[in-house]
Amino acid sequence: MGEESGGDTEVKGTIEAVTGLVKAVPIYEDMVQPVAKQLGKSLETVGKAINVALAPVGILVWGYDKCQEFIQTKVADRLKDVPPEDIITPKPNVAGPAIEALRYTGHEESLSDMYANLLAAAMDKKTANGAHPAFVEIIKQLTPDEAKLIAYFLEPLPFPLVAVRAESKEVGKGGYDVAVNISLFGQKANLTLLEQTPTYLDNLGRLGLIDIQPKYSYIDATIYEELEGSEQIEVFRQHVLKKEHNFNLIRGAVTLTNLGKQFGGVCVRNAV
Repeated sequence: MGEESGGDTEVKGTIEAVTGLVKAVPIYEDMVQPVAKQLGKSLETVGKAINVALAPVGILVWGYDKCQEFIQTKVADRLKDVPPEDIITPKPNVAGPAIEALRYTGHEESLSDMYANLLAAAMDKKTANGAHPAFVEIIKQLTPDEAKLIAYFLEPLPFPLVAVRAESKEVGKGGYDVAVNISLFGQKANLTLLEQTPTYLDNLGRLGLIDIQPKYSYIDATIYEELEGSEQIEVFRQHVLKKEHNFNLIRGAVTLTNLGKQFGGVCVRNAV
């Protein structure tokens, strides 16, 4: 009996202890409640700000009527000189994704023009084979500035670029790249964000549209004179010299790939 009584006492004590904790919870909640309310207000404020920020996006997303209007105007305009008998039903794997993607990029004129060119090419019996399904995904991953660059690269011009190197004055110490993909392409193509040009080139290379050849240089050295004498190169030069390194430029070039030429011919010409 004694042991059972002792056991009952321990169990009772445990139950009372737990009960006491449970009863104390409302007091704890009362302490936390003001903080929770404040946090709730903060989240509500952030939520409202998010809704305000996203509201214009909802307006920019095109519906069926807007896409239909686009096809009846821009696409039709590009097919106005095509004989009616040459206008065909486009391949679903080109037209479907293009119209769907148009819903989200229709407000960007240079990109929507690319889709118009692609759809028109896909509906012309003479050009349908050149309208590759991959072109839809490529346009989706381009900015308007990058569209301008592709249009620029379609011109019959040389496209020089350089990498800026800082070389140690001590023999055998090597050096490092200060900047790569430096060019005047941004100015030549009239880009909005000039400072993003090196990144744009990386993206176009990633998409397989251009080939960046950092160690390929034109035989005619005068092709590099304008670039190497530019203000941006002088800024890099002064930066390297302040670090007490030797300043060096590695000449390179950009060329369009076969995919880039086909993409440009189908989607970009007359689009920007």
